[in-house]
Amino acid sequence: MEELTLRESRRIKAALMMARLTTIKTLAGFDFAFQPSLDRDRIMALAELKFIERAEVVHLLGPPGTGKSHLATALAVEAVKAAKSVYFSTLADIIASLAKAKREGQLRERIRYLCRASLLVVDEIGYLPVVPGGGNLFFQLVNARYEKGAMVLTSNRGFAEWGEVFGDPVVATALLDRLLHHAVVVQIEGSVNKYKANRNTIYW
Repeated sequence: MEELTLRESRRIKAALMMARLTTIKTLAGFDFAFQPSLDRDRIMALAELKFIERAEVVHLLGPPGTGKSHLATALAVEAVKAAKSVYFSTLADIIASLAKAKREGQLRERIRYLCRASLLVVDEIGYLPVVPGGGNLFFQLVNARYEKGAMVLTSNRGFAEWGEVFGDPVVATALLDRLLHHAVVVQIEGSVNKYKANRNTIYW
């Protein structure tokens, strides 16, 4: 039994590295008192990972400091523990890797690689301006995963602002058309002050 536990722990450690999860955060370590209006039961239901089987997209939206990246990382860790393949990256890094692949004539292969993971987590949408052409590259990835692979996205910008985020309203509309078709939207509203959290809404 001890050998099995050790082997399992090694597997998880290796899978976390493969997923590029450099900082490990868990749901057990999430302070729901910090966001008292966040429905803990809904988040724990996401942790059952049925959204991965259904190839759905989970959107975690809210101001910086409200726990979006923590929750995204924790869901990724749950998926790794359940032996699901995971890839975690910021939007800026994903677009940079796609742009590099395109320059090297390897874009199709790179997109195929990023489609292999059962769960793709894209953190920090809206934090940095998207380079020209980046929105189109990201759309190609989203389109390739559409209805085939689950995603978790975090953003500090509302969907109405995505045209500005991606520098192209047409690309933003096409992205949202795919990303909102089979989606769970968790909107965290309120102050990042630990003692002042306002209501949040979860759309199912």
